[in-house]
Amino acid sequence: MPAYNEAELLERSVGEVVEGMRSLGLPFEVIVVENGSRDATATIADGLATRFDEVTALRLPDPDYGAALRAGLLAAAGDVVVNFDVDYYDVAFVTDARARLDASDGPAIVVGSKRAEGARDERSAIRRLVTGVFSAVLRVGFGLGVSDTHGMKAMRRAVVVPLARACHSGTDLFDTELVLRAERAGLRTVELPVVVVERRPSRSPIWRRVPRTLWGLVRLRVLLWRERGPGTVG
Repeated sequence: MPAYNEAELLERSVGEVVEGMRSLGLPFEVIVVENGSRDATATIADGLATRFDEVTALRLPDPDYGAALRAGLLAAAGDVVVNFDVDYYDVAFVTDARARLDASDGPAIVVGSKRAEGARDERSAIRRLVTGVFSAVLRVGFGLGVSDTHGMKAMRRAVVVPLARACHSGTDLFDTELVLRAERAGLRTVELPVVVVERRPSRSPIWRRVPRTLWGLVRLRVLLWRERGPGTVG
């Protein structure tokens, strides 16, 4: 769970995740990755690690959502890694995703999609629009097979860790690059429809995030093209 300036929600969110996971009767850990917060998030994270045996608090010096996701994934010890956001989590997703991962022909990654058939996205209209455009760019420009890359995901740690180490993107695009690399490596990705409700305003204004993300996609497109070579399509 990346955490940047989440003093208002962090304690409640982590507590609900811990209690929910305990109810499943499975061994688990919750890794909170505080990154560059200017409020009491780091102190709260440390307190949660003391309060709950299952919680570990990591700290990064700079605000970087992608770097926090990467750090949590690499620090995790379990065979299956699930990423939640402090304002976006659902323990029921863990149960559904594990059923997919544990199948004999299970995928490498299960994406909780806001755009899959049966999903319900209750965020603001502008955020839904931005997600739709972003998904279209990934589908047309990168050949992405799933309809979403941000938000909840469950992953087989052993197969995605090498991909995570190869990722160059941070901030908004780490998990997008991770899913793209998985598909390009021939690993199967599937999606589950999810319900998304805004618990707070976005941490980064849309007007600032859109240009940054578009420029990041251009760089990622060039990077992946160079890795495959100019004579390769896709």
